Amino acid sequence: MVELPLIARARAHEERIAIHADGRSYCYADLLRRSETIAAVLLDGRADLREERVAFMAPPGFDYAALQWGIWRAGGIAVPLSTQVTARELDHVLGDSDIKLILTTPAYASKLDPGPRRLLVIEEGTRAECSLPDIAATRRAMILYTSGTTSKPKGVVSTHANLQAQIEALVNAWEWSAEDRIPLFLPLHHIHGIINVLGCALWSGAMIEAFPRFDAELILPRVKADAYTLFMAVPTIYAKLVDLLGDGASDLAAAFGRMRLMVSGSAALPAGLHRRWHDLTGQHLLERYGMTETGMILSNPLQGERRPGAVGQPLPGVEVRLRSESGETLHGEHEPGEIQVRGPAVFSEYWQLPEITAASFEDGWFHTGDMGVMEDGYYRILGRLSVDIIKSGGYKLSALEIEAALLDHPAIRECAVVGLEDATWGETVAVAAVPEASAPPLVLTELQHWAKDRLSPYKLPRHLMLVEQLPRNAMGKVAKREVATLFTDGPCA
Repeated sequence: MVELPLIARARAHEERIAIHADGRSYCYADLLRRSETIAAVLLDGRADLREERVAFMAPPGFDYAALQWGIWRAGGIAVPLSTQVTARELDHVLGDSDIKLILTTPAYASKLDPGPRRLLVIEEGTRAECSLPDIAATRRAMILYTSGTTSKPKGVVSTHANLQAQIEALVNAWEWSAEDRIPLFLPLHHIHGIINVLGCALWSGAMIEAFPRFDAELILPRVKADAYTLFMAVPTIYAKLVDLLGDGASDLAAAFGRMRLMVSGSAALPAGLHRRWHDLTGQHLLERYGMTETGMILSNPLQGERRPGAVGQPLPGVEVRLRSESGETLHGEHEPGEIQVRGPAVFSEYWQLPEITAASFEDGWFHTGDMGVMEDGYYRILGRLSVDIIKSGGYKLSALEIEAALLDHPAIRECAVVGLEDATWGETVAVAAVPEASAPPLVLTELQHWAKDRLSPYKLPRHLMLVEQLPRNAMGKVAKREVATLFTDGPCA
């Protein structure tokens, strides 16, 4: 039987603890047995799922990893679902990827309305076994839904080889080992948690301590106890921790300082926060840059200068170039251009979107849509080419998706969504709305309450401005940059 390298590597660490969660420890042998059982249940007499898409929802930890591995070992494509997904978002993901089966655990069964699809709840005592199929590295492994410049999230398809390349680049660059221990509290429908933490740790034989979310009361005592060698979080979490450490928590600051590596990502890390964290803990946060389609692309070095405001240099196996608006490759420093990337880690396709996939590549180079510049040997991110992308709290949000949801509100005739710069979140969602003439006055809290069943919490607007008309260019298109200035020039909720 041809096993995936991830599975084969786990066999070398069978007796080591893989995951600790909810007061229980699970070794790699437990994960191998459980995922084999799940694969057998999925196959149900078939020889191979042959890339059938299987959606799954589980809390971070053992159940999540076992479901993910079980889908892969049965020959399926794993489609992880956010535990905060709304009914509208769920309908899009399930419909777009043609899901016929959803896997979950008893704790999450009530969260899911499968509609015409089969909902399979994996109980702890479930037992099944069968011969498992050979899994080639070229097979599709996972679809993650990411917001882009369309009103609906696109399915990013990665093969097993893509995921392996993403993991190996980080294991190499950050020197992961079986002796590492890391907390996992990042969302597991997002590449940061799936690859940078879960994937790298399990590839290395390391130990994960899983939490449903970042909970300072649970996690910080473990930090003080030197439970972890690595720590990975988004800037918003580091900003919260700075506030805590600023209150004189010197023992906690010292404990953070003893970790071998602390990483920040998924959103820009303010240079001031980088310096403040070093002042408090002695740690230089390692900032890196990547995206769902590529995994991590650039990283500050493990050994060497970690420069505030910069995202470092290309990771092993990753090629990066900057291209000017006229299509020229830029070789000099201080010349801004679009970041383009090539290598085995880059995704294979957008699910069932061949034209968009083709337009996203040029001779094998993927267009990230991010502007960057090289400064003294380090890359720095300048922002998005598209104003319809908002980066907030580690998430990449589509302004068009949020607009489409808000336009269903009976009091909104027109609206435009933009991102406003924010020291804590990177950007926050702001909406300028033209109200219906006969509608009662619209206020932000009421709009948020109405939208919470249509948008995940991190997509909800944080600012609202009512306007008589939206600014438009000569072609009649809404001028998003002018919309953003409305919030800096005038009052908003």
